[in-house]
Amino acid sequence: MVVARWSAESVEYLVLSDSALLLESPDGTVTPVLDDRLALLPPSALVSDDVIDATLRNREGGFFTAAADPSVAALAVTGSVPRAEVRALAALTDGAGRWVEKFREGDWADCLTLIAKEGARALVDRVRALERADDAGRRVFLGRSKTHDDATVVYVEL
Repeated sequence: MVVARWSAESVEYLVLSDSALLLESPDGTVTPVLDDRLALLPPSALVSDDVIDATLRNREGGFFTAAADPSVAALAVTGSVPRAEVRALAALTDGAGRWVEKFREGDWADCLTLIAKEGARALVDRVRALERADDAGRRVFLGRSKTHDDATVVYVEL
C-alpha cells in the first residue's frame, strides 16, 4: 500500500508491505521509499519461492499487510519531505516493482525514468512481457510463486 499527499509545503507518504514509492528530486536523484521488513525475513521464512510463512503476517519480526488487517496501516513506513525537494513521484504495487526487484531490468531510478518517458502502461507492459517470456518461473533469480501479480503504477509530476 502506498499513500502520498502533498501541499505547497510538503509531501507526506505512507508505504506498507511490498509496494514502493519513488521520489524524484529537482536534480534527478531518485529515492525509493520501501517497507524493508519482507527483505529482512530469514530464508527459513520462505515456504517456497516467494511464498512467505503465513504465521509471520502481521506479527513483530514478520511483515505487515493491510489486506489481512487494515489496522496495521499504523505500522507503515511514514515520512514527510519538503515539497521543494520533490519534482515527481511514482507509486508502484509489487507487480510493477518486479521490473526492478525480480527481473532486475534496472534500478529504481531507471524505473522512474521509464515511467516518466514512456508512461505507466509501458512499465506494466514490460513486466507482463517478461512474465510471459518466463511463464514457468525458471529464471533462478526470480523466486516467484505466480506468473502475474497486481501491477499498478501512479505517476505524478509536481
